[in-house]
Amino acid sequence: MTKHADLSPSLQSELLAVAHALADAARPIALQYFRKGGQGIENKLAQDFDPVTVADRAIERAMREILAARRPEDGIFGEEYGQHAGTSGLVWVLDPIDGTRGFISGTPTWGVLIAVGPESGPKIGMIDQPFTGERFIGTPSGAEWQRGDEVSALNVRPCATLAEATLFSTFPEVGTVEERLAFEQVRDQVRLTRYGTDCYAYGLLAAGQVDLVIEASLNAYDIQGPIAVVQAAGGIVTDWTGGPAHAGGQAIAAGDARMHAAALALLQQS
Repeated sequence: MTKHADLSPSLQSELLAVAHALADAARPIALQYFRKGGQGIENKLAQDFDPVTVADRAIERAMREILAARRPEDGIFGEEYGQHAGTSGLVWVLDPIDGTRGFISGTPTWGVLIAVGPESGPKIGMIDQPFTGERFIGTPSGAEWQRGDEVSALNVRPCATLAEATLFSTFPEVGTVEERLAFEQVRDQVRLTRYGTDCYAYGLLAAGQVDLVIEASLNAYDIQGPIAVVQAAGGIVTDWTGGPAHAGGQAIAAGDARMHAAALALLQQS
């Protein structure tokens, strides 16, 4: 059995404090480069555009330094510097800037993603948006939103039918041709579809502003922070078969179990 499958209150408090420290360290670095020059944009792919910036790498280095000092026994899986094995049974999953395309375009829909938990999935997660000052937090004790001194509980909203739903996805093409066609079966049934919000969509879902987020071609570091936030707010996140989504690939997040079932049925049918 994986150690720490259930977090004690004291361990939960400790991990949450470290997660806040990681997000606090990321904010000034991100803001140093956002909507400014010197981003040092590079393309990771030869046949497509997958940008990485100086900020991505600097943020992840800063977060790893904090973890080395405060949680050296834990593993780390980060987008920019890969995996580091630990001995505690816990792994920190880090995306220093989720939505780098938005970051380099000046839109405030990117975020810093932080998650920690055993191999079975995240227990604590954060979606932090340095420019707006918002932090979406999910723990086994619940979910909350913070901005400065403002704090409020996060709760998903009920939505019984697809015809009433607002759907978000980062890319209109979603993933493969087959995945896009399946996604379009859901898209054609909902009231409103919006694109391009990256991790911010999951924060809005947890806040009860939207009803569905459907994506594909994800990595673990793209989804683990959002999973913890959405689930703590009362939502559900699975892959397109209804199984766990924390390893990446396909994901469907919903605020209402009825909405999740309806969208999942269409995805599987297609």
